[in-house]
Amino acid sequence: MRAALISSLFLFWCVACGGSDSSRGRSVCENAVPAPAACQTACDPAPNAAATCPGGYHCTEDGKCDARCSVSGGECGDGYRCTPDGRCVGQDACVGLECDIVNCTKQGKPSTTISGTVYAPNGTMPLYGINVYIANSPLGPPQDGAICDRCTDTLPGYPLSLTKTDEAGKFTLTDVPTGKDIPLVIQTGKWRRTITIPMVSECTDTAVPATETRLPKNSTEGYMPQIAISTGSADALECLVRKLGIDDSELTTDGGPGKLHLYADNGAGNGQGANKFRAGFPGGSGNFANSKTLWDDVNKLKKYDIVILSCEGGQHPETKSQAAMNALKGYADFGGRVFLSHWHNIWVEGSTQGGGDQKPPVWAAGNGAPGVATWNNSNTTFSTPPDTIDEVNNPKGVSFATWMQNVQGSPQRGQVPIEDQTGKQTCTAIDNTKVERWVYWQQNNIQYPQMFQFTTPVEAPAGDRCGKVVFSDMHVSGDSTSDDAEAFPMGCSNNPLTPQEKALAFMFFDIASCVQPPIL
Repeated sequence: MRAALISSLFLFWCVACGGSDSSRGRSVCENAVPAPAACQTACDPAPNAAATCPGGYHCTEDGKCDARCSVSGGECGDGYRCTPDGRCVGQDACVGLECDIVNCTKQGKPSTTISGTVYAPNGTMPLYGINVYIANSPLGPPQDGAICDRCTDTLPGYPLSLTKTDEAGKFTLTDVPTGKDIPLVIQTGKWRRTITIPMVSECTDTAVPATETRLPKNSTEGYMPQIAISTGSADALECLVRKLGIDDSELTTDGGPGKLHLYADNGAGNGQGANKFRAGFPGGSGNFANSKTLWDDVNKLKKYDIVILSCEGGQHPETKSQAAMNALKGYADFGGRVFLSHWHNIWVEGSTQGGGDQKPPVWAAGNGAPGVATWNNSNTTFSTPPDTIDEVNNPKGVSFATWMQNVQGSPQRGQVPIEDQTGKQTCTAIDNTKVERWVYWQQNNIQYPQMFQFTTPVEAPAGDRCGKVVFSDMHVSGDSTSDDAEAFPMGCSNNPLTPQEKALAFMFFDIASCVQPPIL
């Protein structure tokens, strides 16, 4: 019915709005000829009254049903916009908290602002590129599971004074509403925390305490993405999330209540990482679920916003079938986020260590077409020279390098120091028309990609992509271990974040953010 109604709007050069108030757009009931039958329906405009209008209509202030507009639908026409409750109003008309914004410039005073710094859940590491805004309508919970989240989509809550954090994690919202109980939203992807500022005074700055502006560390503080982590004996990525401040109570396994589910590749032999929880652990208990149950099933994958696969010391193709290759690509194309460590290059390159010739469609070279990257699968291991952040071929490279300096991850701009023998090299080059190179290792005048990202489906136009894949050749956890003989988190270090871990932390929060066309 809604589609038919919108078509009628264009046929009769009308727009969807409500009532006869001249501050609103032209009413479809008053301007469409003949008027839709639903316009004859009376309704109760009182707050919280029962909804009696047909689908696609809302009750106007004068008690008549009229067509409903949508914030991103464009039904209201030139000079009008849609309110959160589905009314078309003039561009100059205020809505909700907008009516509490004071024009301080007319008074010769500074603007009303809100400022602060956004941190990771640990409360100490500032974060770059996080959305901060005032919500002008109620925020519902994020949709469960992987979604196609593009940067062209509208943020929830009818945002006011929207800004993003800089490379020091700082933000300043300008021309904000004044008064009591102002809702401040901190958001990237499914990470979202809403705090209430008790009072915002006009024409001055309100500084928000740092204790309130970190991302949530558990589900009681806000919303978090659902994340799956498959452990591996060569890289303990499951330990990184603890250093980032996520509560142990959120670390469970498949079927558990936590927002992070741990899996173990039980068939990978000595490539298997930690596979069980320590007795008395505050989160999950018993054994981890088998990783094959995760990557063999695209519908299982779709239950997660992010999937992280820790290096197993080899590709172990015996546990990764062609069906699994297809499933992981399908998940990423749908909108999932994938992080692959070192020998999990199998998911991009295909199997090169026996166990079949399985490989992912499109991502891997085949049928005369090049893949997104080329490989030599060397066993090169190094500590020096340090890795280098690519500030040219990556749209966020300059900000990444600045951020790494700000969090003391780079002793010299653009450098990422490598923990003892944790630098690896299997990738030799990338296709710059498809992939963004984030970090490289230079040796003998050759720049070997160390971290790269591409959006998916990579074969689709950039504006039509939904997911992300990040590959890291370097191991991340230089001071933590993951071993099937040791219950989690016994192998996790409590030392401060290493430079490599800080580099991955940047990627960890960035991979959750919306997908934007790459700058190539």
